[in-house]
Amino acid sequence: MDRDTRNALIAAAWIMLLFGLAAYWLPTVMLAVGSVSTVLAVLVAAVFLLALFIVFWLRGRSQRKKGL
Repeated sequence: MDRDTRNALIAAAWIMLLFGLAAYWLPTVMLAVGSVSTVLAVLVAAVFLLALFIVFWLRGRSQRKKGL
């Protein structure tokens, strides 16, 4: 495993760990926000999912620019 591959693996692991922790707490946050508004609870879930895909999309763009 070369340096670039290892760094990509570490970055992906951190991203998945952080989003995994966020996903663990997501139902609690959605219930708390849902007591105010169900539309806001849906928006919280949508933002969470969009953020996950945006982070990996930005990482992919960054890697493509580097030519990896």
